[in-house]
Amino acid sequence: MKYANIEGVQLPVSRMISGTAQYENWMREEPLFEVLDAAVELGVNAIDSGREYADGACEKAIGSWLRARGNRDQVVLISKGGHHNAIRKRVTPYDVTADIMDSLALLGTDYIDIYMLHRDDETMPVGPIVEMLHRHWEAGRIRTYGASNWSLQRIQQANEYAKAHGLRPFLVASQHFSLGEQMDDPHGGGCISMTGDAMQAAREWFATQHMPLLAYSSLCMGLFSGRFNRENYKLLFEEGALPEPCVRAYCCEQNFARLDRAAALAVQKGVSTAAVALAYVIHCSDYYGFGIFALVGSANAAEVKANVDAVNLELTQAEVHWLNNG
Repeated sequence: MKYANIEGVQLPVSRMISGTAQYENWMREEPLFEVLDAAVELGVNAIDSGREYADGACEKAIGSWLRARGNRDQVVLISKGGHHNAIRKRVTPYDVTADIMDSLALLGTDYIDIYMLHRDDETMPVGPIVEMLHRHWEAGRIRTYGASNWSLQRIQQANEYAKAHGLRPFLVASQHFSLGEQMDDPHGGGCISMTGDAMQAAREWFATQHMPLLAYSSLCMGLFSGRFNRENYKLLFEEGALPEPCVRAYCCEQNFARLDRAAALAVQKGVSTAAVALAYVIHCSDYYGFGIFALVGSANAAEVKANVDAVNLELTQAEVHWLNNG
C-alpha cells in the first residue's frame, strides 16, 4: 500500500480509501465488516462516510466495527455533513454542528480525522461556516476539514476569509475525479467534477496550494469496472443492471474511448481494466502535481483485493497522458 500525509491527520493516509456509500449493503453490518477487515489487512487505513449515507446506518455500522476491532487509533475516519434534504438546503452552522455531533455519536468516537461539508449553498456567506468549523477543530472534534462538492471559487473565498481572520483554512477537498469525464450531474445537483479541460484552472490551483483531493466515483459508478461497454450498456440499462445516473453522467463516446484504451493497457500489463483506471487516478498526483487519493467502494473482500492491486500498478506519465487523451 502507498501512503501520503494530509495536514492535521496524525496517520499517513492510504492512497486508496474505502468508500461506504452502498446504501443497500450497509443496512446489515456483516458485509461492511467483511470489506473493512479485508481492507485493513491489505493496508487500507482510511474509511469515507457521511451523515447522509443510509440515514446514519452506515456510520452506525462503522462504529460497531471500530468497537469490535478496537482499532480506532489505527484508522483515519472521514465523514461529511451539511447535505441538503427534501425540505431545504442545510449548509448552516447549526445544521453542520448537529451533523458533527450525530456522526460522533454514531461512529462511537470523540473525533473525526477529516471532516468535509457534503454540499454547498452559495447563498450562504462563508464566514460563519468557517468560524463554526474552526471552533469544532479547536474543541478537538475534527482534526482537519474541507469541502466536498464546493466550487473552486467558494473554496478560495473560504480560505481567504480564514486567512484574514486567523482561522484554520480548508485543507482537503473531495470532488469527482476519474479517467472518465462527468457529462451530467449523476446525483441531481450540486456535484463538482475535477476532470476535463474546463477544470484545468481548478487543478492548477490545487497544485499551487498542495491541497489533497479525495476522488469519489473514481470508477465512474462502474463504467471502468469492465462489466459493460458501448455495445451492451443500453441493454444492461434496460434490464436494470446499470443505474440511470451512470448512463446519464458517464456513458458517452469519449469515455468509451478511454475505456477502450484502459482495457488495451490492462491486457498488456496483465491486470483488470478497473486496476488501470484506479492506477490512473493515483498516478495523476504526479501528472497534475497535487495529492490524489482514490475513493472506491467494494462489495466484498475479493473486490477489495482487486482494487488494492491497482495501488501498486505502475504507470508512466506517458501512459497516463495516453489513457486520457489518446
